[in-house]
Amino acid sequence: MIQRTLQQVISPYLFKGKAIIITGARQTGKTTLAVEIAKATGKRWLMWNCDEPDVKQYLNRPSSTELAGRIGNAELLVIDEAQRIENIGITLKLICDQIKPLQLLVTGSSALGLRDTIQEPLTGRKLEFNLHPLTFSEMIHYYTEVDEIRMLEQRLIYGMYPEIVTTGLDRSKLLMELAGDYLYKDILALESVRKPGIIPKLLRALALQVTNEVSLTELGEIAGCDRNTVIRYLDLLEKTFVIFSLSSINKNPRNEIKKSRKVYFWDNGIRNALINQFNPLNLRDDTGKLWENFLVGERIKRDRYLDPMASHYFWRTHQQQEIGLVIEKNRSYEAFEFKWNRSKTAKPPNQFMQNYTPAVFLTVNPANYQDFLR
Repeated sequence: MIQRTLQQVISPYLFKGKAIIITGARQTGKTTLAVEIAKATGKRWLMWNCDEPDVKQYLNRPSSTELAGRIGNAELLVIDEAQRIENIGITLKLICDQIKPLQLLVTGSSALGLRDTIQEPLTGRKLEFNLHPLTFSEMIHYYTEVDEIRMLEQRLIYGMYPEIVTTGLDRSKLLMELAGDYLYKDILALESVRKPGIIPKLLRALALQVTNEVSLTELGEIAGCDRNTVIRYLDLLEKTFVIFSLSSINKNPRNEIKKSRKVYFWDNGIRNALINQFNPLNLRDDTGKLWENFLVGERIKRDRYLDPMASHYFWRTHQQQEIGLVIEKNRSYEAFEFKWNRSKTAKPPNQFMQNYTPAVFLTVNPANYQDFLR
């Protein structure tokens, strides 16, 4: 069993009077995590799977008496795939208010339907956490650091989804299925998606432009939609944990780029599946993109779990000086450039050093990346 970092993060908050909400993309291991958390408490626990028809039936407009009878003497209740239940927020509020002491542990496949439903009813009653694909740190504790370093090329190509990492089956086939059936399901279920054919075109364009600054106009031309539709669909893709973006940091409005952003995928394997490209690195021309996408995503996953006050940006000037990742915390800065070639070292731009005086400026390459991701 791969120990998830989020289990250690969540554990101190259990039985403190707050419902714990775990969201994340499909197949990232939310159900497994919830079960492991419940087992580790040593308490009496119960699990309701909202994919089951009978569970759907009794969670839809229940009474507190009925809920109490079904929960019995359980001290912890796991409600899995809660977004399947209409008005689940009201049911969760009823449990929180009327059935005490009981720890609620709720999972949902996206931050869209579930968050919109529970936001108002559970105000002041919940804590939310996001589960991402596996991290470098989780893998070196499951295998060893030496073994994980040896697997670097595989991670750049096939990514870090739990099933992909542990399977003995054809990973490219599994990823193609994951990038098809699962990737769009939450998005296409939304009433606001009126032109579903745009989503695959937009995702493929983003996959080809990964780590680049995106042009909303260009994306619209490729996908066949207007700029506002692109903005709305990019927001949906972020909220369903397919992509994330970095905005530009700027303290000098005269020279530094403003209102620009780069788009990344949370998982390299999903990105490669979208363009149907699983060739080894020596046969690719996008290794630098894979390297940057992997490192930026891994570092942000790590920080979201362990250092949530950190903010992440990129930096660029109109003169094309650029830094791949800038991390800001408590008005202190760390800057990182990413080079696949071990012999290349980036020189910090003078303007950036003057404006931000970073505590760290590091070129991250395959020889030192493990320290960057710990």
